[in-house]
Amino acid sequence: MESPLTSIEVFRLGPLSLTRPVLTTWAIMAGMTLASWLATRRLEIRPDRRQAALELVITGILGQIEEVLRKDPRPYLPLLGTLFLFLVTANLSGLIPGVQPPTAKLETTAALALIVFVSVHAYGVRAHGLLGYLSGFAKPKLIMLPLNLLSEVTRHFSLMVRLFGNVMSGEFVIAMVIALAGLLVPIPLMALEILVGIVQAYIFTILATVFIGAAVGGIEGG
Repeated sequence: MESPLTSIEVFRLGPLSLTRPVLTTWAIMAGMTLASWLATRRLEIRPDRRQAALELVITGILGQIEEVLRKDPRPYLPLLGTLFLFLVTANLSGLIPGVQPPTAKLETTAALALIVFVSVHAYGVRAHGLLGYLSGFAKPKLIMLPLNLLSEVTRHFSLMVRLFGNVMSGEFVIAMVIALAGLLVPIPLMALEILVGIVQAYIFTILATVFIGAAVGGIEGG
């Protein structure tokens, strides 16, 4: 079985090595972009079933963001809503024969954690100004500055490892069961993988929301 810490190179584009997780991620982004365009191109005041389902999803995401941040959730919806929907799609892409979810590779989860890291501090700077935000790392005393900076790095690192470990382990278990018991036995495990994929997307997004809330002052950091 292919190591979860390595990726197969499909082809090279000049100095860039394009691996299978990268191409799968691009395919997911292209599919989601097309689906979003098709779902939103004819919105009506009186929604049909398609629009009603879409509004239900968006309202649910907005409600979760507001529940965590205790602020107007709309400024954070583009990032957090896209993050959640991408993670659900990426985590469940492994149910397609021959496709390995890109989130089962460390490079993908590292990129997602980096996006969250940059976004958290961008929101924090926007809310408090550069000097005001940076001064928060020296609270309650200046001696806490190194520990607060280390905490910022380690919590985003744990965010990366948690998603990678859970998605990768699910793929590994199903692959082992298929190898040992055949194709029909893993069906209950695949149903469990759907649940785990959705739950992991939810946890990742909620933790990102908590980090943003701590940066903008909506909730207590920790």
